Amino acid sequence: MASCSSLLSEDQFQCSICLDVFIDPISIPCGHNFCKACITKYWDNCDLCQCPMCKMTFDKRPDLYVNTFISEMAAQFRKSEPLKAAISSDLRPTKPEVSCDYCTGTKLKALKSCLVCLASYCETHLEPHQRVAALKKHKLIDPVENLEDRMCQKHERPLELFCRTDQTCVCRFCTETDHKTHDTVPLEEECQVKKTQMKKTEGNMQQMIQEKLEKVQEIKLSVESSKRDAKREISDSVQVFTALVRSIERSQAELIEVIEEKQKAAEKRAELLIQDLEQEITKLKRRSTELEQLSHTEDHLHLLQRFPSLSTPLHTKTWLEISVHSGLSVGAVRRAVSQLEETLNKEMEKLPEVKLKRIQQYAVDVTLDPDTAHPYLILSEDGKQVTHGDMKQDLPDNPERFDYCSCVLGKQGYSSGRFYYEVQVQGKTEWDLGVARESINRKGEITLSPEDGYWTVILRNGNTYIATDPCVLLSLRQKPQKVGVFVDYEEGLVSFYNVEARSHIYSYTGCTFTEKVYPLFSPSLNDEGDNSAPLINSPVTH
Repeated sequence: MASCSSLLSEDQFQCSICLDVFIDPISIPCGHNFCKACITKYWDNCDLCQCPMCKMTFDKRPDLYVNTFISEMAAQFRKSEPLKAAISSDLRPTKPEVSCDYCTGTKLKALKSCLVCLASYCETHLEPHQRVAALKKHKLIDPVENLEDRMCQKHERPLELFCRTDQTCVCRFCTETDHKTHDTVPLEEECQVKKTQMKKTEGNMQQMIQEKLEKVQEIKLSVESSKRDAKREISDSVQVFTALVRSIERSQAELIEVIEEKQKAAEKRAELLIQDLEQEITKLKRRSTELEQLSHTEDHLHLLQRFPSLSTPLHTKTWLEISVHSGLSVGAVRRAVSQLEETLNKEMEKLPEVKLKRIQQYAVDVTLDPDTAHPYLILSEDGKQVTHGDMKQDLPDNPERFDYCSCVLGKQGYSSGRFYYEVQVQGKTEWDLGVARESINRKGEITLSPEDGYWTVILRNGNTYIATDPCVLLSLRQKPQKVGVFVDYEEGLVSFYNVEARSHIYSYTGCTFTEKVYPLFSPSLNDEGDNSAPLINSPVTH
């Protein structure tokens, strides 16, 4: 198998700024590659952060990471460059050495072959063809083997022409018989055509190779990006669950402390009750002894004198309703669990906030496309705001324009990767936001559903939020003033967020995207001024 260096040219590993083979190559978001030092210096000397090749402008300077794949390829190319000539010569097919047909004994190397004589000649035996007038008319070519294969089997004449009709080599006599009406040209002319075709085919092959190499790099970069995202998600989840574990441990410790304190209080109370009981028991025993002794006396006077005092009931407490317990009811445990659940909910609410911060790094600059806007929609000059007017504008009815539903698309479509944008909806009572595929029907009445190519969330009557999936009523704690829309093309995900509340609104999952998707906006009807506020594409602030 040929090495990559034999398939690729130096141009494919040249930085377009320094015009030399890449050193520490990096890839910027538009897909072009440069030396890290070259693009850094270029941006340092420019007012705008843009690509020197395609002029795509970036809101902020992208993070630069060395493209390891291109770096390795460039390094291998530099190593192979000194041997390029040797490699090329090794791969170039060598001409077979043809012997003279007229030499006897040791055959010398032929200088020419004659297509008339069907023989090859060395320098000595070629001399008659250079001297004799009749032989001078013979067609001489560089020495070749198997001269009979270059002759027409039917007419025994040299194959000098090419029949384009039958795609075969023919002789002069063939053009007067079987190929008389066919399109025939000299071999040299057809060879030039074929060489042009081969050059074009080779160019296409090189382009295919380059595209596949770039795809390999794209996949590798995607894997690296996925690894970074997974690492961030693991870190975020570890933080949240660590906080939860600490909260559970703290709640458990507090509950144990309360139980132990109540148990100590119960034990102290029990000690006091036991002391009182023991004192009453002592009094009762003493009275019982006195009664026993008095019942056996023979002194009748003494018995009658003592009996009244001994028959008077002793003053004691009523103990039937007195009990000792810790006083820790099931309700207390439930309250502790309820507090823990509240803490859990608060921690879980942080997850959308963490995720929103992470996806805001995929923010794109959305500009509305006037060629798609419904004639009643009014767009701002900068293409960042849209509102519904009361009069139809005189606009061309091009295929891209919505003619029934008051919608407009963003100019930029996306067929891979991730993107995120934010829209201010403050002051509006109705709106539609989301994304739509490129091939949607834009004429007549449309249905906002994934089956028809729309992934949207809408507001109706000022407080009714619906995900058109096809119709899911949403319960939101807070009314969003700014809505964030995030799309992961490969993952098949479309998510909506309340930006100010840092909370999740709704997500379409398992979507299948096979073409470009565009941001979709509808400010809905003006409603006699009640819904006159514009939808505004807001810059994303992290």
